[in-house]
Amino acid sequence: MDNKTKDRKARARKIIRLLKRTYPDARCSLNHSNAFELLIATILSAQCTDERVNIVTANLFRKYRKPEDYLKVSNRELEKDIRTTGFFRNKTKSIQGTARLLTEQYAGKVPDSMDELLELPGVARKTANVVMGNAFGIASGVVVDTHVTRLSHRLGLSQEKHPEKIENDLIGLVPKKDWVIFSHLLIAHGRKTCKARNPACDECVLEKLCPSSFLKTGVIPGS
Repeated sequence: MDNKTKDRKARARKIIRLLKRTYPDARCSLNHSNAFELLIATILSAQCTDERVNIVTANLFRKYRKPEDYLKVSNRELEKDIRTTGFFRNKTKSIQGTARLLTEQYAGKVPDSMDELLELPGVARKTANVVMGNAFGIASGVVVDTHVTRLSHRLGLSQEKHPEKIENDLIGLVPKKDWVIFSHLLIAHGRKTCKARNPACDECVLEKLCPSSFLKTGVIPGS
């Protein structure tokens, strides 16, 4: 391991320590009561805010309790139920395709393995990691969403553009015991402080560790 990688690993650990202290209640912000609900909510969260998804699923999860329920309605009815999350036609196909596969191959249960989850329609590594980590407590990788991408770049933890390559960098820097919580911490910090535009570097607990801070560079990230 070269010195640059050692420095990045040490900085990642300091970042985690500071963020855990700052956001002790950081957790998955998608409301759910079981693995299946989390899977559906995560599919709906693509190109949509968690806040909007939670509004939609408040009614959706009362109407649809198990995979079979999503197969009993027309795609038009389900599209109407999830319309406000955006891309509702594609999401309907993914949800009903996933419900069918779960019913036919897994007795209606969500599998707890990465390979099996990735076989479900509409499920890529981000969704699979969310379910594995938050429904089953299995650290299969690091969830990479827009907040994690932005902060990983700004904090100098990865310069990659593709989510899977960013995840690979983070897996090499973040202790496995922190893989699940790490994304929640970055998401919390991204929402509150390190926003896409005009991040509050002067109020940031990570400022001294951040190479992108405008207090150092004189350039406001995202401006």
